[in-house]
Amino acid sequence: MVRPPTRVENAALLSLGGLGYGALLFVWFALPASLQPIIDELGLTGTQAGILAGAVPLTYIPIGLASGLVVDRLGARVGVGAGVALAGVAQVGRAYAPGFASMLALTLVLGVGATGITFGMPKLASELYPSDRVGRAASVYLIGSYAGSASVFATGRSILVPALGGWRPLFLASGLGTLGVAAVWAAAAWHVPPGSHETDDQGTFSLASLTDDLRAVLGHRDLRLLVLLGTMYLFVLHGTQGWLVTILERRGVDPGLAGSVTSLLVVGQTAGVLAVPVVAERLDRKRESLVVCGVLSSLGAVGLLAEPAVVLLLVVPVVLVGFGMGGLSPLIRAIPVELDGIGPGLTGTAVGMIFAVGEIGGFLGPVVIGALRDATGSFTPGLLFVAVGALVAAGAGAAMSELD
Repeated sequence: MVRPPTRVENAALLSLGGLGYGALLFVWFALPASLQPIIDELGLTGTQAGILAGAVPLTYIPIGLASGLVVDRLGARVGVGAGVALAGVAQVGRAYAPGFASMLALTLVLGVGATGITFGMPKLASELYPSDRVGRAASVYLIGSYAGSASVFATGRSILVPALGGWRPLFLASGLGTLGVAAVWAAAAWHVPPGSHETDDQGTFSLASLTDDLRAVLGHRDLRLLVLLGTMYLFVLHGTQGWLVTILERRGVDPGLAGSVTSLLVVGQTAGVLAVPVVAERLDRKRESLVVCGVLSSLGAVGLLAEPAVVLLLVVPVVLVGFGMGGLSPLIRAIPVELDGIGPGLTGTAVGMIFAVGEIGGFLGPVVIGALRDATGSFTPGLLFVAVGALVAAGAGAAMSELD
């Protein structure tokens, strides 16, 4: 008989998954953090730059649901490990990309790896912990992811690029580091025994089995609302993260300061991911929490329209957007575990559904902002779209009936 994992082993595996998530976000957002020099070197238009910034979310659209089904069958540990490894390989390749086409192709490969981590970590949390603790467990690995994106925005342009000699050496070093994390994950996942909700019967790849899972997920009303909420969440998040550094630079802000201000978006996300799930689960107010987070993000997006003489005055709206998005993030991943007919067994498929459709918003966020900037010469229309998207997310949360 296989012994159950200890609490320390569960926490260690979850934290290591958070490190892998952080490595993914570092290599993912290394491109938008260095977008202006990449634009200059590769000769990109605003639309092309927006496509590159939104290419990882684009990957989720055609393969997200299939990736979720695979993760439910092969297990979270395989999904996460393969995802981290693939992200590392793609980032090493991006260090040598000669132009737009090759950079886009490698970024799409990175996106394939990202799906394994995005869907594998919620499933891992549902396997290691009971449903009433999954939201807090999600906070642990999401903190790791935010550390990755915050560090690349805070240090990429101002410290690492100058120290390493350009954005290409940064991409190479971060890709190799990510491959190192994948190796450590493989060793740990092999060592830690299965969690209390983990079973050897992960399902089959038969057509009947896949159809049953899809029917259960697609037919669930609240899950469809969660898909809409997730679409707006990703539109707001990727649109803001993809362009905020460049928006500030175009306003005349020093690149290092622009990166530092953008990193506060992740500080806000960290505060939201730590505070909101705890309050929502303890008070049983998940629906109200979804609404509040959407409204706060909308107010923050409107605040970004201001162009104060002192750029640090934008800290408040940046943190508001981040806090709202940070609060939504763990709830989107945790709520499917509690829905009737979904539960831990279909968590990978459900989250895959959310992101497969939702990343249409994730892709369109940066593209819409870039295209509107090309068409109007201003970032104002794009930021207004972000504000409206956050309000739609709040409305979807308010309409969910199983969260009463």
